[in-house]
Amino acid sequence: MEGTNPVNKKLAAALSGGAVLVLALSACTSDNKGNDKLDAWAKQVCDAVQPQAKKIEAANAAIQKETSDNSTPDQVRKTDAQAFQDMSDAYKAIGDAVQKAGAPDVDSGAKKQTDAVKELDGIAASYASLKKQVDGLNVKDQAKFADGLKGIATSLDKLSTSGNDALKNLEEGDVGKAMAKQASCKSASAAPSATAS
Repeated sequence: MEGTNPVNKKLAAALSGGAVLVLALSACTSDNKGNDKLDAWAKQVCDAVQPQAKKIEAANAAIQKETSDNSTPDQVRKTDAQAFQDMSDAYKAIGDAVQKAGAPDVDSGAKKQTDAVKELDGIAASYASLKKQVDGLNVKDQAKFADGLKGIATSLDKLSTSGNDALKNLEEGDVGKAMAKQASCKSASAAPSATAS
């Protein structure tokens, strides 16, 4: 059984990078000049993001737990597949929330919104594709299983470090300040530190 653990640890490490993505949403603090329209937009997005951020955290925690237990390949496959599905659903839901909120009331707001939605949908599709890969892993052959997991960990690593530029762009300036004022965004951003230990 031991062959799965180091690889799954790599998977968990790669994952924690990815989970932080959405929680960057409220990294900024400070007050904006009080644009009511923008504050309302930020509240709508933050309120929608919070439960999804929790879902991503829970999926992340499930994979982390699977790495600390001496789990069978079958258990690892099941847990990882479910976690990737949950993450895919969560990013899709965040994309839908940003879409539904409309363009933020800032310069180039519509472009920022469109780019962010496209990016979030792309991330959701990437996690869905990882779920398919996990589903296809050979759990009967330990060496093949470990190799398969290694490939998934590499893809995940790329995903967690690759472009969330559109999201960062969306959250710059006044949008970020408006989001920082929202209680739901603050509590969403507090979550990653809990799993950092």
